[in-house]
Amino acid sequence: MEIAFITIFPEMFPGPLEFGVIGRALSRGDARVEVIDLRDFAEGRQRQIDDYPFGGGGGMVMTAPPAAAAIQHARGDGGHVIFMTPQGPRLTHADCQRLAGRARLVILCGRYEGLDERVRRSMVDEEFSVGDFVVTGGELPGMLLAEAVLRLRPGVVGNESGVRTDSFATGLLEHPQFSRPREFSGLGVPEVLLSGDHAAIAAWKRCESLRRTLLRRPELLAEASLTPGERSWLASQHPLEWRRAGLPEPE
Repeated sequence: MEIAFITIFPEMFPGPLEFGVIGRALSRGDARVEVIDLRDFAEGRQRQIDDYPFGGGGGMVMTAPPAAAAIQHARGDGGHVIFMTPQGPRLTHADCQRLAGRARLVILCGRYEGLDERVRRSMVDEEFSVGDFVVTGGELPGMLLAEAVLRLRPGVVGNESGVRTDSFATGLLEHPQFSRPREFSGLGVPEVLLSGDHAAIAAWKRCESLRRTLLRRPELLAEASLTPGERSWLASQHPLEWRRAGLPEPE
């Protein structure tokens, strides 16, 4: 997979992407990151890529000519263009799974007050944000998207079964995790995890995943695939939280 970043701060890259499993994937050639300086497509000695907005208002706007030229260059044959902006829908695990099937992504890192609307409408395939907050530029959000997508590519993460059971991969949050030592600060490990009974362990993990999702991210349960028995069990275990989440009463 190839990911091209269009940015006015190329020195920020590869940044955190050169560490851990993503860095190793880049070193092996399993993935490639290209960094494109938006100013290389600006005209004039100043290489200006922003200007005042028509109609007034605070701040500056990323102008159309350099942005369009950079996108055209980066897109190549079939590149999927993404604009990182707080106005975009929040990036989800399902989005990352879908994007992981692409051969080439082009991530335009927004700056200033945004991008000239004519480029957004004609050349951007998708827009994403990473939350309901604003940062000074799209570089860090773009890196988050890249890491979330790349780790889903085959061979990038050594233990791919761990990827399949991550939070959100099943529509639920992941169950609690424990490791050695068996006792820490007077706290032990659930006995079932030490039992060697694989069926009982799987059942415990599923129940704790359901419980954690209800208590921390109850909105996820509306779309999750739960059996009638799981719904009844969860509602009986935490009736107040179940009602507070607005979930239908189990039949």
